[in-house]
Amino acid sequence: MTVVEYRTGLRQDGSRALAVEAPVNLVYGSVPHAVMMATPGDLEDFAYGFSLTEGIVEAADEIRDVRVEPAQDGVRLYVELAPGRLREHLARKRAISGRTGCGVCGIEDIASLPRAALRPAPALTLSVPAIARALGALDEAQRLGAQTRAVHAAAWANTEGDLIALREDVGRHNALDKLIGALMRARIDPARGFLIITSRCSFEMVEKAARLGAGAIVAISAPTSLALERAREHGLTLCAIARSDSLTVFTGAERLTGG
Repeated sequence: MTVVEYRTGLRQDGSRALAVEAPVNLVYGSVPHAVMMATPGDLEDFAYGFSLTEGIVEAADEIRDVRVEPAQDGVRLYVELAPGRLREHLARKRAISGRTGCGVCGIEDIASLPRAALRPAPALTLSVPAIARALGALDEAQRLGAQTRAVHAAAWANTEGDLIALREDVGRHNALDKLIGALMRARIDPARGFLIITSRCSFEMVEKAARLGAGAIVAISAPTSLALERAREHGLTLCAIARSDSLTVFTGAERLTGG
């Protein structure tokens, strides 16, 4: 879009790319489930990741098909589940009104806060140089972020620090769900690398990582107290305030090496 810019006090005409934000309606078995405000790209990945982190499916094979259809003022995302999984989902269905801000939607009491099943975390050892390598490549890989300065990113790197997958979205939760879906569809073992998020690390991000089966998460910003508590419960390595030349290890320091 056309904008007016001021540089060193001088006015000039310019243009600016904007991040697209639109309602995405996830529909299971013809029954609407959630409306999430999201960037309408990589929506097939989003359907897989959202379905996993919401506990609707446990594996990619339980999703039979995903169909993306334009709707008035938004997009409908039709997700076809395996029959048994669909029956279970409809029995526990809760409505969610998604926002790009923070908040836990569709629950009625504190006991219903999202919590992944506790299971042994992957035995993953990471080197600090590998994390630094991945962080160093992160900026260049965020193409939408470079154009708009208005989106979050989530990435997965292998133990050598190579960035294998990255997804972006106006919502930090959506970006991670899209990445998780991409890993699921590509049959990538999340235990063979680590997650990177450009946002702060809240407890929901830790729960999503745990549900995926990841062993480590690296965040650009600091974690919250509940994120740290959940990371300890799940045995996740949690590094934050991460830069290519520095990082702080909050949990799992014994699983990091210096070289």
